[in-house]
Parts: sequence; structure tokens; C-alpha cells
Amino acid sequence: HVIMWIQSVNTLDIFFKGLIVGILASAPMGPVGILTIQRTLNKGRWYGMMTGVGAAFSDIIYAAISILGMSFVMDFVENPYYMFWFQLIGSALLMFFGIYTYFSNPTSNMRPVSQNRGTLMHNGFTGFLVTFSNPFIILLFIALMARFEFVVPEHYFEQAVGYLAIFAGALVWWFGLTYAINKVRNKFQVSTICQINKTIGCIVIIASILGMIWALIQKFN
Repeated sequence: HVIMWIQSVNTLDIFFKGLIVGILASAPMGPVGILTIQRTLNKGRWYGMMTGVGAAFSDIIYAAISILGMSFVMDFVENPYYMFWFQLIGSALLMFFGIYTYFSNPTSNMRPVSQNRGTLMHNGFTGFLVTFSNPFIILLFIALMARFEFVVPEHYFEQAVGYLAIFAGALVWWFGLTYAINKVRNKFQVSTICQINKTIGCIVIIASILGMIWALIQKFN
């Protein structure tokens, strides 16, 4: 009974970590975020949402690639000394990404959106392609997974739960974003995109600082 309880706690832990990874990986206002907002405003909420769903499928592929690559070094990283540096470097990369997000201008990615709605499937597929064409996201996934100790090699059920959680976290973000944009569509301004991006950047920076502090506490406690 004790073993089963520990297993369920570990699975729940992976699930919540996956949710966080999925949300943080989706939140920065890159090309697909801009496209989702534009389609929500011009075509309707569910066309924007399907763009995000396509992006979420792309995230799963890049997450799998990141986890596969990291699993090869897990024997090395399982050493507490190296794990400390792994977490610290992951937090530093997150901070860099947060700073980059804060100072970036996402509106430079804005392009005219076709007035032809197309099918929901077509909008989802183009959202997938836009995200998949940006392999830089692998670096973000590696940083997030290093920070949250997300890789659990040879625990296939927990890993599957983790993938589903990443997908669910991405969907939570796109659902919330399209809902909010749809609600304020009559008052929406381009400057709002920059404000959202700066807020996301601040959250990522704060999370990275807390991650560094937690790694130091674990190291010297």
C-alpha cells in the first residue's frame, strides 16, 4: 500500500509539473501566439482556439525530442552534485528567456490575416506548422524540464502522464487566451499584446529566480 501511495504521488507530481511546462512553453507571444490572437479577432474564438490546438500538438513533439535527448544524460544528472548545476543552469536559461520575452516586440510578427475563415482543421494545421517551424522551442523545453526535474526514464506510465499534462497545459493557455481576447474584442488594442508579453516575461523571470533560490536551499540545507 505504501508503494502504491508513493507511485500515485509521483504521478500527480509529474502531472502538475507537466501542466506548468505546457503553460510556460505556450505563453510567450511568438508567431503562433500573434496568429491565434489575430484569428480570434478576425475569424472568431474557435478558429483562434484551433490554431492553439495545432500548436499544442507541435509542443508535444518537441517535448518528446527534448525528453529523449535528456534521458541519455540522466545517469550523469542523477548525481546530486550535477543535478544541482543542472537545475541552476535550467533556471538561468529560463531567466534569459524571460528577459528576452520582456524586451521583445511581438507585434513585429503580425501579418495580414486572410478573411477566408477556412475550416477549423485547416486553422489547426497551420498553427501546428507555424510552431513546428521554430525549433528554438526545444531550448525552452530543455530549460523547463531541467528546472522541474521532469524527465523520468523507464517510468513509461508517468512519462505518458507528463506528455498529456504538457498538452493539457498548452490547451489551458490557449483556451484562456482566446476567451480573454474574445471578451475584449471591441476594446482590444495592439499595445495589449506587448503588455501581455511583458507580464509573461516578468512571471518567467520571477519563476527562474525562485527556482535558483530553491536549488540553493536544497544544496546547502
